[in-house]
Amino acid sequence: MEEFLNKVVDIAVSAGSKIILALLIFVIGRIVIGKVLKILNSSKALAKMDATVRSFILNFIKAALYVVLVISIINVLGVPMASVVTVLASAGVAVGMALQGALGNLAGGIMIMIMRPFNVGDYVITAGEEGIVKDISLFYTVLLTLDNKKVTIPNGSLMNANVTNCSSEPTRRVDIVFSCAKGENVEKIRKIMLDVMKSTKKVMKDPAPFAQLSGGTNESMEFTVRAWTENASYWDVYFELMQKITEEMGKAGVKAPAVRVITEQK
Repeated sequence: MEEFLNKVVDIAVSAGSKIILALLIFVIGRIVIGKVLKILNSSKALAKMDATVRSFILNFIKAALYVVLVISIINVLGVPMASVVTVLASAGVAVGMALQGALGNLAGGIMIMIMRPFNVGDYVITAGEEGIVKDISLFYTVLLTLDNKKVTIPNGSLMNANVTNCSSEPTRRVDIVFSCAKGENVEKIRKIMLDVMKSTKKVMKDPAPFAQLSGGTNESMEFTVRAWTENASYWDVYFELMQKITEEMGKAGVKAPAVRVITEQK
């Protein structure tokens, strides 16, 4: 009996020491991984890279380091790697089915990095959401909306959705529809609109501003206004034209001046 108890104690001590060592490795490993990622994030090599590529590389390295940490802990616990490989192989199909969505997101993240439909900092409209791209990880893309809400979209969904990148080109066109009472002088209204656009500093001269009668009803006429501007100045021009053209039509005695936005791009 005493011999049996001694064996139990020896086994408990051995197992306990392995568990304590595994916990130490886990804690130290997490600290080391954090330090490594911090050093890499501040390194000159990564600093020169595009923000999208840098974010993706850091996320990939983080995942790889944690895989190494888990394997190290398994070795310390004395679990034979051959047995681990066998278990993983036998459970591979079930795990693959369970993680089908996650694997799809991973594949989507890789495709986003290859195809580059957008970058960190771009304003995009996709998957029923829109906002500034804040982060592209292995599995998810994070958007920040104009009202400061964080939206997380699976990369798999992004690869199967239409993506409108509002920041991809250096210039953008502002499209606005104005209306007024029927019977007003068309050329008079066109001149007001063109004069306002030509006097607006951030409106480009080439392509030339555009203003034409484009529709109407039994009670009103509609005019389409189009003006090109630098991408960064889109909202400034958008609101300035809405205000100035409406004010100038009112000053000129145009009846029932109103505005209706026709563009969905932000």
